[in-house]
Amino acid sequence: MTRIESPKVVKKKLFSPIWLLPIVALVLGAWLGVKSIKESGIEVQVHFPSAIGIDIGKTLVKYQGLTVGKVTDISIDKDLSGVNVKIIMDYRSDPFLNKNTQFWLVTPKASITGIEGLDTLFSGNYIAIQPGDGSSASEFVALTEAPTMIPNDEEGIVVNLTTSTLGSLDVGSMVFYRQVPVGKVVNYRLIDSDTITISTFIEQQYAHLVNQESQFWNVSGLKIDASMSGIKVNTESLASLLAGGISFNSDTKADKAVSGDTYVLYPDEESAVKGIEFVLTAENADEINQGSALVYRGVQVGKVHQTQLTESGVKFLAKFDVQYQHLLNADSQFWIAGADISLEGVKHAARLLTGSVVNVLPGTSDQALPELFTLQPEAPDLLQAQKLTIQLTSDEHSGLTAGAEVRFKQMPIGTITEVTLTEDFTGVLYQVEILPEFASLLTTDSYFVTESALSIDASLDGVSVTTRDLNTVIEGAISLVQGKNKALVTPKAKFALYRSNDDALVALNKNNITTLTLDSIDGAGLSAGSPIYYKKMQIGSVKEVYWNSNTDQFSIRIAIQNKFKQLIKDSSVFWRNDAANINASLSGIEVDVAPLEGALKGSISLGLLDNDQPGNVSRLYDSKALALKQAKAITLILPAEAKVSEKAAIRYQGHQIGVVQQVKLNQNLDTLTASAYLYGEYADHFTKADSEYFVVDAQISLTGITAPETLITGPYIGVLPGNQTDISDNFTAHLSARYDANIDADAVTLVLEDSQLGSIKVGTPIFFRGISIGQVDGYSLSENGNKVLMYSHIEKQYTHLVNQSSRFWDASGIKLEVGIFSGAQIETGSLETLLSGGISVVTEDITTPANQIASGARFNLYNKMKEEWRRWQPEQVKP
Repeated sequence: MTRIESPKVVKKKLFSPIWLLPIVALVLGAWLGVKSIKESGIEVQVHFPSAIGIDIGKTLVKYQGLTVGKVTDISIDKDLSGVNVKIIMDYRSDPFLNKNTQFWLVTPKASITGIEGLDTLFSGNYIAIQPGDGSSASEFVALTEAPTMIPNDEEGIVVNLTTSTLGSLDVGSMVFYRQVPVGKVVNYRLIDSDTITISTFIEQQYAHLVNQESQFWNVSGLKIDASMSGIKVNTESLASLLAGGISFNSDTKADKAVSGDTYVLYPDEESAVKGIEFVLTAENADEINQGSALVYRGVQVGKVHQTQLTESGVKFLAKFDVQYQHLLNADSQFWIAGADISLEGVKHAARLLTGSVVNVLPGTSDQALPELFTLQPEAPDLLQAQKLTIQLTSDEHSGLTAGAEVRFKQMPIGTITEVTLTEDFTGVLYQVEILPEFASLLTTDSYFVTESALSIDASLDGVSVTTRDLNTVIEGAISLVQGKNKALVTPKAKFALYRSNDDALVALNKNNITTLTLDSIDGAGLSAGSPIYYKKMQIGSVKEVYWNSNTDQFSIRIAIQNKFKQLIKDSSVFWRNDAANINASLSGIEVDVAPLEGALKGSISLGLLDNDQPGNVSRLYDSKALALKQAKAITLILPAEAKVSEKAAIRYQGHQIGVVQQVKLNQNLDTLTASAYLYGEYADHFTKADSEYFVVDAQISLTGITAPETLITGPYIGVLPGNQTDISDNFTAHLSARYDANIDADAVTLVLEDSQLGSIKVGTPIFFRGISIGQVDGYSLSENGNKVLMYSHIEKQYTHLVNQSSRFWDASGIKLEVGIFSGAQIETGSLETLLSGGISVVTEDITTPANQIASGARFNLYNKMKEEWRRWQPEQVKP
């Protein structure tokens, strides 16, 4: 029988392994997608000034030689100021793309210090990146040049050097220690107008060589030091000669330096040697400059290694060598010393080539050193405290200079230390120092006189010549004249400095003179020292001549010796003397020559008026004649066209009453100012306020010549006396006198009227029966302009011939009448009326008190004589 097996029951699986395949595929796809997105790169934009050297798809972005991006696009920015470069950065650079991240273009660059960007010669230009801190950013501005790349502190240290000039140093210049390169210059920048800071990197293995006492100096180029001792050439190495370099030394016992320390970069090794530095100040640097030596007892103990201009002068940075630094104390003194050239020879001749030095005088003070020392222009005076200081004053500079000697009996006893103006600028002030051993020579009545290198005293007795030494010629000198009393002077006492011993005696005897001031229209050729004579004997001298702007005159201050002061009284007069006066006449020629001194300097004479007449003791007259006539000075203002000159006469009715002394054109160019004199006996009449002055000049016409004498002598001034009681010394003169100026007071004046002037002119005579009895004095138009008014007069002795019945007609020239039946009639007067014109008058009635005319009466002037007038023949009787 067949055995039947029972069925197995198998439980069905809920998940089949086949489903793992799509799940793995899905996870792998997601992972690949995320990775693709993540590694696709970060897009940033960098702004460059230009796209030169940048190519799309070629220019790479590198960081320390590793490619971290590529340029994908270039576009011009909106304001056309550059280009915007789009870069795809590696996704791993995301942490470095921050606000302060820097980009710049690296191109090949060759210089003396080396070649930068050498790899770009093969791979092309690339963009370098320097990561920075800050917030994340995607837009940047590229640098125009590579930034300073300073390694981290663990790789070395960075120290800063300050200097006033860069010289041939540049980024990459080497830093040497004992000619071994230990670092390089990584950056430099200008801090202010006087200071440059240079950043240097010292490699880690040499960082211990730099400490707090290190000294740095410039070893760039070639240094040649030429002096009297020879020529020295120095250079650090060929590299420093070409590319510049810095060297330093250090004190092994000092503390180590740290990054950021600052040092001074000296110009050379000699300036950088150890020692103590200090600062000197002076007003200028004419003789001292960089490299000038500090000298003590002829030995160089230091050097000036830097000069700097300040607001108040010049500042010098100097240094004592370490072995001489004990010479610097708080009271040390410094002064400039150069070659000493004098008449005795030349000292320190080498300094003519090497320049001046700074002399040192060590001090003894234990106090702290001051910040500044004063550089004096000359050696200090160690006897200053013991010297006697006095002051001398003079009206003018005598040519004396600082250093001039003060002498007693030609032995030097002191010097002038300073020459200045007085505080009120009225004179010259000399500061003088007297040596201690000679201070007892100065008493209160001592005085000082300027010495002349060459003195010539010429007189009729002979010529005396005195000479001094050559120092007096160059610097001048002063002589002390010792007084008689025993009272010594005190420090800072003041004395007058006299030009000569004579001036000193006059000044010291001023109590024995009488002074007064004279007024003059000019300087009269006088000066200080001009003599004053009385009967050709000198009795005084001129002290001063100055101009008075208020009066436009000169004031002359004179001094008369007291033994002659009785000559100065009310009747005294002064006049200036000419070198020679020549008086020529038919009786002979008289020549009066002034004394020699007066002829050379100008002089004044004093005289006395006869009978003790009152004189003018305050006026200096131009001549003896004017003085003795007691002339009074007046001023006349004339039109510029007036031809009046100096020495022109002032006349009244032909008689000379004065003279014009000076004529000058005023600044307005329209007028002249004449300074004149009126003789004393006439002055009262012609200085009244209404006196009239006018120019008299020759006038030539058919009637003749008026004032013919002026054709030879030139124009003169005429004058009419005034009537007012007021007195004046300023008058305005006219080019001519008024028309009635010369009319006699008893003459009869009248006015003739006509429609035309015709040939009538000033001076046209008025005839009565052919005899001149008057004339026309002037003419003018009437107020309405329809008539001509001729102002005339009848002379006193003929006034009875003219009355109200008189008729006047123009008798000038030739009158011609032509008729058909009457024929031609020619009428003419005398030859005088034919040539120069004339007016005739005829009177009908005998003159009586009833018909006589008063001055100013008016008559018509007819153009011809009427026939009935010929029959008028009254028998006039002179009253």
